[in-house]
Amino acid sequence: MNTFVTGHRLARELGEWRGNAPAYQSLAERIRVLLLDGRLSSGARMPAERELSQALDLSRTTVAAAYSKLREDGFLESVRGSGSTLCLPGMERGEHSLHSGLPFDFTKATAPAYPGLQCAYASALAELPNYLSHDGFDMVGLPDLREAIAQHFADRGLPTSADQIMVTIGAQHGLNLVARTLYSPGERILVEQPTYPHALDTFTSLGARILAFPVRAESGWDVQQALLQIRRAAPSMAYLMPDFHNPTGLSMSIAEREFLAAAADREGTILVVDETTALLDINRGPLPPMASFSPNIITLGSLGKLAWGGLRIGWIRSSREMQARILRNRPAVDLGTPIVEQLAALALFKDLPSMAASRSRELRRGRDTLVQLLQELLPQWSLNIPNGGLSLWINTETMSSSALALAARSQGLALVSGPRFGLDGAFERYLRLPFCYESTQLRHGVAILSDIAGHVGSEPLRLPQQAVI
Repeated sequence: MNTFVTGHRLARELGEWRGNAPAYQSLAERIRVLLLDGRLSSGARMPAERELSQALDLSRTTVAAAYSKLREDGFLESVRGSGSTLCLPGMERGEHSLHSGLPFDFTKATAPAYPGLQCAYASALAELPNYLSHDGFDMVGLPDLREAIAQHFADRGLPTSADQIMVTIGAQHGLNLVARTLYSPGERILVEQPTYPHALDTFTSLGARILAFPVRAESGWDVQQALLQIRRAAPSMAYLMPDFHNPTGLSMSIAEREFLAAAADREGTILVVDETTALLDINRGPLPPMASFSPNIITLGSLGKLAWGGLRIGWIRSSREMQARILRNRPAVDLGTPIVEQLAALALFKDLPSMAASRSRELRRGRDTLVQLLQELLPQWSLNIPNGGLSLWINTETMSSSALALAARSQGLALVSGPRFGLDGAFERYLRLPFCYESTQLRHGVAILSDIAGHVGSEPLRLPQQAVI
């Protein structure tokens, strides 16, 4: 079923959409950015012209001209009596691609495969005959892998048993399982602002009412605001990324971890902690897992950022009682985690310290290269240098990151604009740039940004007709 976008929702998503161009052009360009960012879906039905004009306090003529511009460029299809639906040129309606199709794609903060990955798969295939009598439907994870993940937590100072672990098809899959277990219709979910976009997508798909509390590049988590939200709204769950937060790269202090864990326990809110970036340390040093401060915390993890995005192995750590609840819900979502990938993950866990050290060296080189390039070519932008993670969270000062992303596409560079990481059009003046790419790619990307930065905000640039997400 196609999604219907109301006028009020689109007005919220648009945020600061007015530019120097005529209003109809600025509106059409911003709707196009929302589509390319994934904030609006291909196949979504747009509000009627009259409804949107009222929501934006614009003339209907302006909205009609914007829709006409989108149709002309191939981003909107209209049928008399059936309304207008968004579409991506060159793709079937509703189709979604993870690849931009552009020479330089900075939309994904994901590192190249760990050099030892091929050996891990070879080891997995060698072990596979020992598991062929198994029916292949593994809903909780291989015992040896669960033991290895439990030991990983124990090595970090958090005693864990194998029956507190469920192996999943990546952390996103784990989040979906947890959210479906914890959330009931009408409840609220608390998130950081900004936050990981696909977490927002998960919660939105459930129809959740999303609350947010700030994570500021300059000062970190606003834990007092989080406490206020928890007390006033009693959210059923809160989603956090306390280690090398995506997109800011910040890490919570021990005091902040203790404070939020205690606040959530008092009010009955379950903290869901995403540790997919927790091992991407460059020069911070170890901090205790947030679950050290409360037995009620659910932890999500994955090898995707450390080993390879294509290795779809993640895990959920929680109490035994919560594991049982999640397991009851899992058959409605999937029928288990693939055996070969689990065996490869088991081999990688034996090499975890070397893998983490290798990734740390790569990320340090990438971070330092990107920081130097930005300081040389775009010194007017403000940035904090993170001590881990995969990307920089950059304040572009007066520049619209949506306009920047749109202009960059015409030069072969795919970016994700700041509002993709927030609610209601927030972070228009922020841009996430990953530093996990090769130095040559980083140089080309920053050179393109430097070239177009002076033109953003003037006449809008036309997207290539075959642009895809």
